[in-house]
Amino acid sequence: MEGLLRPYDLGATQWYVLHQLAHDGQTRQRDLVTALQVERATLSAIVAALVRKGLVEQVPDQADQRQKLLRMTAAGARLWKALPDLALIHDVAFKGIDAADIAVAVRVLQTATERLEKHIERS
Repeated sequence: MEGLLRPYDLGATQWYVLHQLAHDGQTRQRDLVTALQVERATLSAIVAALVRKGLVEQVPDQADQRQKLLRMTAAGARLWKALPDLALIHDVAFKGIDAADIAVAVRVLQTATERLEKHIERS
């Protein structure tokens, strides 16, 4: 998956954030923590990267000013249309694999990634 996204300068979780925004529209950042099953700090770093790239913008939630809403920018929408359909690739790759097994694999990989990111930050 990462190899397919490399030409677009995106990581897999960045793709999932764009996917969520493309399909569900404007979304509270905290809701993505649950939807993507990532740590809040991890998502904050991913969102910050997408904002720097000009693909996503953060705006205050009118109902709760403490919360941030995320929405795709025009540049993000253009990029989204050019990206390969990873959802289809995901469906083919994981077809027939038990959802619980996939969830375990995701948790293990997320934990490993977070540990590596923290290690790099301290170095």
